[in-house]
This record gives sequence, structure tokens and C-alpha cells, in this order.
Amino acid sequence: MSLSLRELQVLSSRSTYPQHKHTTRWGERKLPTGSSSNLRCICLSPAPPVCQAQHLRQSAAPLSDLPTVPRMEEKAAQQQRQLRGRGRGRKWVVEKRWLEFFSDPSQWWDNRSEKSELNANYPDFKHKKTEEALWLNGKCKPPWVEAKLAALAPGSVPLHIFSWNAKLTRYVKDGQYAKVLELFQQMQQQGIVPDQFTFFRVLSACASLQALEEGRRIHSQIIQSGNCESDAFVGSSLVAMYVKCGSMEDAERVFSTMPTRNALSWSAMILGYMKSGHGHKALALYRQMLQEGLEPEPVTFVRVLNVCASLAALDEGRRVHKHIIQSGCESDIFVGSSLVDMYTKCGSIRDAQQVFDGMPVRNVVSWTAIILGHVKCGQGQKALALFQQMQQEGVEPDPITFVGVLNACAHLTAIEEGRLIHEWISQSGFESDVFVGNSLVDMYAKCGSMEEAWAVFNKMPARNVVSWTAMILGYVKCGQGDKALELFQKMQQEGTQPDLVTFVAVVNACANVGSLDEGRHVHKQIVQFGFESHVFVGSSLIDMYVKCGSIEDAQEVFNKMPIRDVVTWSAMILGHVKCGQGQKALALYRQMQHKGVQPDNVTFMGVLNACAIVAALEEGRAVHKQIVQNGWESNLFVGNCLIDMYGKCGSLEEATRVFNTMHTRNVVSWTAMLQGYAMHGHAKEALELFERMCAEGVEINSITLGALLSACSHAGLINEGLCYFDSMGFVYNISATLEHCSCMVDLLGRAGHLQDAEDFINQMSCEPDAAVWRTLLGACRIHDNVEMGEHVAKRVLELDPGNAADYLVLLPNINTAAVKWDLSTHMHQQRIKAPGFK
Repeated sequence: MSLSLRELQVLSSRSTYPQHKHTTRWGERKLPTGSSSNLRCICLSPAPPVCQAQHLRQSAAPLSDLPTVPRMEEKAAQQQRQLRGRGRGRKWVVEKRWLEFFSDPSQWWDNRSEKSELNANYPDFKHKKTEEALWLNGKCKPPWVEAKLAALAPGSVPLHIFSWNAKLTRYVKDGQYAKVLELFQQMQQQGIVPDQFTFFRVLSACASLQALEEGRRIHSQIIQSGNCESDAFVGSSLVAMYVKCGSMEDAERVFSTMPTRNALSWSAMILGYMKSGHGHKALALYRQMLQEGLEPEPVTFVRVLNVCASLAALDEGRRVHKHIIQSGCESDIFVGSSLVDMYTKCGSIRDAQQVFDGMPVRNVVSWTAIILGHVKCGQGQKALALFQQMQQEGVEPDPITFVGVLNACAHLTAIEEGRLIHEWISQSGFESDVFVGNSLVDMYAKCGSMEEAWAVFNKMPARNVVSWTAMILGYVKCGQGDKALELFQKMQQEGTQPDLVTFVAVVNACANVGSLDEGRHVHKQIVQFGFESHVFVGSSLIDMYVKCGSIEDAQEVFNKMPIRDVVTWSAMILGHVKCGQGQKALALYRQMQHKGVQPDNVTFMGVLNACAIVAALEEGRAVHKQIVQNGWESNLFVGNCLIDMYGKCGSLEEATRVFNTMHTRNVVSWTAMLQGYAMHGHAKEALELFERMCAEGVEINSITLGALLSACSHAGLINEGLCYFDSMGFVYNISATLEHCSCMVDLLGRAGHLQDAEDFINQMSCEPDAAVWRTLLGACRIHDNVEMGEHVAKRVLELDPGNAADYLVLLPNINTAAVKWDLSTHMHQQRIKAPGFK
């Protein structure tokens, strides 16, 4: 198919026309009457050239009516002239605008620093009122603009409010809160009016710095602005700021006047009440929030669950759990972790595990919460098993996870597992973390490896008071009180201030070494730090003074304590018991009951020992009833004290009844019963009980054999006693002590074998003390052996010269002048040495 030249010219002139529907009607003209209108279709048609040619062939219009090429070129040239004119006009407008800009730059906003955050095409400068814009990369920008911009003084063009807010945001994210307040001050100096986003960031900085006064000044500015005070966003920020600064009165005032409260403001108030120790107010506010029809957000649920955890309010926590399920937030990972934490702290590890197992996604926070929960409930093995499962699922532990697992190892004294975890911590790079380091020290100390604990402590790049206290407690636990006191002194020399727990540990160290002077010195420091009135410190001081033999100091501390709990009362009761003051202990117990303090197992143990000291059987029976009423009868240690009390009070029948009804017995239970039989001459029952004890596989200790030898002594069973004594070393692997030797001397002496008893003393592997010779002196008195009594008495006087008068009681039948002269002379010498004697 061939086309004419005229047709080709027309097609070539249209071949570059875009292939879409056009609105520009170039080439359109009126056609002669009777001609077809197909040409107009051709001009507007998006059809390809061949189709256009076919339309041309079918057109009835003569080709002479089509526009000629010269006319079309003239039209295009005219359009280009118009465009050049427009360009020159545009350049003139832009140049004029730049001139206006440089005439007064203060009337323009500078957006250059934050342009990328807004939009790459956003103008670099914008007029404050007319909002006219200028671009530095614009095509019409005059060439002299860059030089004039460089010549402008810094700050000539004010930053836009968005730029200020963006800078504030960066400082807040980087934790540079002081710079936030400095920048806000610069804004004010330059006359920039802050908006709600500005106030939000500045209030966040005040909250982080706990700058209460600065926050109050900003609050005044918000009120003066008039526009932001009613903004819920700003109101919530004010509430949060006052809460974090500890001013709940201001927070309540802002919250109560807010016209609209969002979930953030409610959550902030709930957090404030929780931190200020008003958990019940926080829960009441949560219920009010629900009553007003507001739907809590996940952050609200998290904080309410934390309140329930702090109050151990299990029932309230379960109600919140139901609300969470109804709101569909149960799958939220933070809400789920908070539920696990709440249930564990409320003592319901089963509910915690159920929530954990039902979580669709678990992160390190979730795993750590359940691990810590099992540790808190004393289930260390379960905690370690969960830690292993966590590794298998590919979740990397964080420092808090390691702290929980190390605590589990410490509770189990699982030092090998602890060492493996220590290696992992070193590989993970968490060894320098102070909390992890403290947990390592604590774990090794509780496992009895003070060398490894010291190695960790010595390598720590930073130590806090917890680090030092963990080491001191470790030395106290291992019986190295002197090292604990040395470390306490070094701690103070390095400038670390002790806290309450540190002082409790140091006081216990003084008690362990029996250092009364050191204990009094530490007591003075406690008073200086203001910890004397604390119940734990007071109880520790009482215990220390009692163990150091100063019941008077203990009583003085007790009398000065403003608040006394069961631990304090128990410590004082035990102190009187230790000093043999049974009646005072019982009087103190009655005073404790009058004050309404509920006794615990330690209290009952002390009171039962007091009853045993004074043989107060009826008082002991009354205490036994109270033990049953309080549910302590099944306690192993209380049961042992009951057996001991009844035995020493002569009621072997009741002692046996308690012994037979005990669900669990240890070596102390058997020994107490054995001592009761021995004390009252029931040697046969004592020997039978010992054989039964051995048959049941109970491990024999030194006190048990002492009670057994005493039973043989009271019954005169010489052969049995000698047999048991000889078998101590090779059968029971127990070395004979002075108490055992004294029992054997008593056994031989009671039977009249005085010479055998003296030979036994002379052949003892350990040096006999005055008590052993005194036992033989008593036997000499019973059997009226004057000759032996004379030299035995002289031997006793050599070893214990301070109690010469007491030995006259043992010698009423020894009338030899030599002994009387020795005793009277020695007593006269003692009086001369006494203070104040003339």
C-alpha cells in the first residue's frame, strides 16, 4: 500500500505525538460543509500511523484543507517564544523573591536542617506569613544566592518549629536531657512559640532528670499559652512528669482537671500510685477507668499487673487477666510476660506456667520471667531445665536471665552448673555487667568456693555496695568472720557507703568471732547512718550482743526499737535462753502475746527451751497447745524442742508421744529422746532406742554418743559404756571429746572404780580440764576417798582457781588440815586481788 507525499507529511508531523488521549486540539479546524469530521478523529486518535493513514484515505475532506507544514512550524515557534517569555518571567519572580528574602531573613523559616525528614522536595525557606517558598536547587535560582547566604550571620534565618522539635527529639532519644532544656531556652530567647510536640519532649526531659521545679515552670508556660493546656497529649505528659518526679499531688491535680483523659494519662497515674506505695489506689483507679468506659491499652494492663504483683493480690490479678482476654491483648508479648511475673510473685507458679505455655511468641523477657518465677518458688532444677529449653529454641539470654539462673545454682549449691554458666557469660561478654558479677560472687560464695568468688570480685571493673556485701556475706557464711570484717574496712576505705544489708552482714560477722568491741564500733556506725531503728538491723544487733555475752546491751537495743516484729521478739527471747534466764524469756513471751505479735517457729523453739531450763512443765504444755493451734506441730525443729522440753521436765510419756507422731525425724529428734531416757535413768530404753536408730540408718553424731554414754553412766553399765567408747573411732568415725571423757570418768567413778577413773584421765589423748577432774572429785566425795580427794582437789584448784569456794561443797567429808589450809589460803589470795579490797 502506497501513500501520497501529502499524507506522509501529515503522518510524520504527528508521529511523535504521545500515545494517550490528548486534550490539546492542535491542527483542529472547521471543515467545509458536507465534508466528513473524521479528520478531527484522526487528530485526537491514539491509533498507530497505519490506522491513521486508513482514516485519511476514507476521509471525504480534500487534502488542500489540511494545515500545511510551514503553518505548523510557525505555530511551534510561537509556542517556544511564549515558553521563553514565561521562563524569563519565572526567573524574574524567583529573583525578586530572593531579594525579599535577603532584605529581611527573620521573616522566613529555615527548613534546611530537617528537610530530609520532611520531604526531599520540601522548600529550603518558607515565608512565615505568605508561605512563599524558595529552593536552593531550583533552576531559576540566581547565581549570587550562595555567596549571600554564606555571608549571613548564623541564626539570621529562624528555624521552623518542626526543626526545633526534631532536634529536641534527637536529644531525647540520645538521653541528652540537659541539652533538651538548653535548646528549649534558646527557642524562647528567639521568640519561637512552642507547640504541643515541643512541650511533650521538654516534659519528658524534666521527667528523666526529675527536675520538678523546671517542670512546674514549663507547666506555667503551658497554661499561659492557652492552646496546649486542654490537649490530652500535653496533659498526659504533665501527669507522667509529675509522677516520675515523685509529686503525686501535682499529678492528681492535673489529672483531675483534664477535660479529656486518654489511656496514657490513666496509665501514668496508675504507675505513680504503684511507685509511691499506694497499690490499692492504683487498682481503684483502674476500676474507675473501666467504669468510665475506657478500653485499657497493653501498657495499662502491664502496669496494673505490676501493681497486683507488688501487692501479691492474686484474686485481683486473675480478674485483670479476664479483662485482658476479653480485650484480645493476651497475645501481646509484654502483657503475657507481665502475667507470668504477676502469677509467680503471687505464689501461683502453676498459673504462670500455664500462661507461659499458651504464649504464641516468647522472647527473652518471657523466658526470664518464668525462670525467675521458679527460682523464687525454690524450684531451682525446673529453672535450669527451662534455661536449657530456652537455648534449644534459639533464644539468647540477657544479663537478667543469667542473674536468675545463677540464683538457681546458688540455691541448689550446684557449683558445676554455675561454672558452665560462668563460661557462657564470659563468651557472651556479660561478665563486666555489675549485676551479673554480683550474682557470680553470690553463687560461688553460697556454694562454699570463696576463692572463685574472690577471683570474680577482684576482676570486676566496677563494684557497687551489692558486690561488697555479697563477698562479706560469703565470708560470714563460711565462718570467716575476721575476713568479713577486714573486707568491710577495705570497702569503706575505697569510698563505698554500706547499706542496710551490709550492716546486717557485718554485725553477724562480729557475732561469729565474738568481738564485742568491734560490734559496738559497728553499732555506732549504724546509728550514724540512721539504720538503728530498722527491724532487721535491730534484730541482728540483739543477736550479736547475746552471742558476745552482753545481754544488757541486747536489752538496751530492744527497748529503743520503735517497731518490733516477731524476729525482734524471738531474738531477745533466745538471748535470755542462751544466758540461762528462762523465767525472763517466758515473761518476755507473755509480753509479746499481750502486744498482739504472732509467734513463729523460732519463737516457739526459744520458749520451749526456756520451759526446759526452768522445768516448767505446765507452761510447756500450754505452749504446746498454742503450737498446735498455729499449725507448727509438724515442723521438725519445733518437734525436736518439744521432745527436749518434755524430757527435761520429766514427762517421758509425753516426749515419747511427740516422738512417735513426728512425720519426719532427724538425728536431733533421736538424740533428744535418748537424752531424756539417759537423764532419768532409763538406760534399757536408751540402749534399745540407740539400736533402733542404727537399724534405721540414722547417722550418729558426737552428741548422740554422749547421751548414750551418759545413760550407761546413770545405770552403772560399765562394760556397755566402755564398749561404746572404744567403738567411737573405728565404728562411728567420731573422735572422743572432753565431754565423752567426762562421761567415762563419771561412769567409772559412780561404780567406785576411782583408780581406774584416775588412770583414764592420765591416759586421755587430750588435756583434761577442770570439769573432768571435778567429776572425779565428786566421785571421791561419794565414796569418801579422802586420800585421792586431796590431790584431785589440788589439781582442780590449779586449773580453775577462780571457783575455790565452790569446791568446799564437794568436800564436806574431807577434813584434812592440808586441804582446808590450801583452800582458805587460796580464797584469801583471791580476795586480796579483788578490786577495792583493803
